[in-house]
Amino acid sequence: MFACALTPARASDETVEITRATIEAAEEGYRLSAAYSFELNHGLEDALQFGVTLYFTTEVEFTRPRWYWVDEKAVKVKRTFSINYNVLTRQYHVGPVSGVRQSFSTLEDALFLLRRPSRWVVAPRGALKVGEVYNVTLRMGMDRDYLPKPIQVNAFNNSEWRLASNKKTFLYRAE
Repeated sequence: MFACALTPARASDETVEITRATIEAAEEGYRLSAAYSFELNHGLEDALQFGVTLYFTTEVEFTRPRWYWVDEKAVKVKRTFSINYNVLTRQYHVGPVSGVRQSFSTLEDALFLLRRPSRWVVAPRGALKVGEVYNVTLRMGMDRDYLPKPIQVNAFNNSEWRLASNKKTFLYRAE
């Protein structure tokens, strides 16, 4: 029984899986529609319960392949969401770092917002050349750079604090 407690976590518990990723053309620009699948391990849940705010960053990059030179980087954007727990109100708060936050009574409801974020305008309307094909690279994971310095030292040395996706790349023809 004791040996089970020492076994390392499965790789699926330590990664964010990108289950859906599409780009949609809209009036105001190009929107990312994405969904992620992940669970917080016990160490991250405990840290959250003790008042540590966790940050999750999504990175999107549009590149256009060129045969005569390196790929053209058309757009590169990041968006960071935070999740924290308020012990006094017994609520989880989730939202963009510099935006409006929503409150939830359960961790599962709060994580739902992180797993299925609203469509996000990743590029203004004129940023991409209509008809050109772009490689879109997407990555999402916990951002340890936002953590307080004493926790950062532990987080960079502790595998429980590594929760990130692999890069997902797909093609998009600009409309």
